[in-house]
Amino acid sequence: MFNRRKFIKASAVSTAMLAVTKTSFANNISNVSSDAINKPIVISTWDFGVAANADAWKVLKNNGRALDAVEQGVWVPEADESNQSVGYGGLPDRDGKVTLDACIMDENGNIGAVLALEHIKHPISVARKVMEKTPHVMLAGDGALQFALEQGFKKENLLTPSSEKAWKEWLKEAKYQPVMNIENKLYDKVAPQKLPGNQYNHDTIGMIAMDVKGNLSGACTTSGMAYKLHGRIGDSPIIGAGLFIDNEVGGATSTGVGEEVVRNVGSFLVVELMRQGYSPEEACKEAVMRIIKKKPETAKNIQVGFLAMNKKGEYGAYAIQQGFTFAVCDTKKQDLVIKGKSYY
Repeated sequence: MFNRRKFIKASAVSTAMLAVTKTSFANNISNVSSDAINKPIVISTWDFGVAANADAWKVLKNNGRALDAVEQGVWVPEADESNQSVGYGGLPDRDGKVTLDACIMDENGNIGAVLALEHIKHPISVARKVMEKTPHVMLAGDGALQFALEQGFKKENLLTPSSEKAWKEWLKEAKYQPVMNIENKLYDKVAPQKLPGNQYNHDTIGMIAMDVKGNLSGACTTSGMAYKLHGRIGDSPIIGAGLFIDNEVGGATSTGVGEEVVRNVGSFLVVELMRQGYSPEEACKEAVMRIIKKKPETAKNIQVGFLAMNKKGEYGAYAIQQGFTFAVCDTKKQDLVIKGKSYY
């Protein structure tokens, strides 16, 4: 039988415990001296994050803003035609169209995103324009392209000869079978024509930076799942899924099969867990475990990873499968690559 008195009492206890947790977290952060915080610092997903971090570091080392750092950082993979999972040269959808997704978030909670954007090499910069020049937070498809052109962005063909060749090879069988961690194989310059047509996956660069003022910003950009249905959107441009920043707590980003990240609002979850006192790695692990718990059979065959940083400049990552790596750049080392821990 439902006991109203016990329910009210239990609710009051839970509320009090939550208040204590929040207070403890706030005190923990406020009691850390500024000198003890690892800043400036930038982290990003995958080995190709090293080059991206290097450009972000040019901003951070000169006392620049974290928002400018993450934008300039992810420009690097967006413009790299050999990186077939982000931006220019990205593998197309099933119709042969390269469509890009990106989002950006600053220390004040301002956000901007573009979804299924064609013909623009740097979708992250269009996302920033959405954030700064419109009353909206997302623009999609033709509307996003129209806005980009109005803002002075150049229209160009993003389908490179190598990506077009890979797509035509894929069309012979038109199978979709993602292979985990293929992004690093592509980064290692495996020639596209030497991989079977159905071997291509996709991926993302997610980046989080903290500047000398201790402010956080993040960016996430991708060409999405290779050979996806035209119009498919994953987690990357969705604030709370592919990226989330809370300047009081920390930031998180994700990589892998976006559908599962969206179902769990993954990056927001990681940040909220850090608010409760979890370390970045512990928070990422818990987010991964929720995916595994909900869909254990699905999880055996996919990759999802989370990367996070808290306000102390501490960072950590966790993935479903082995093979996920991330790059770190701070005052101690500018080209550090770390292998994230995993469940399997």
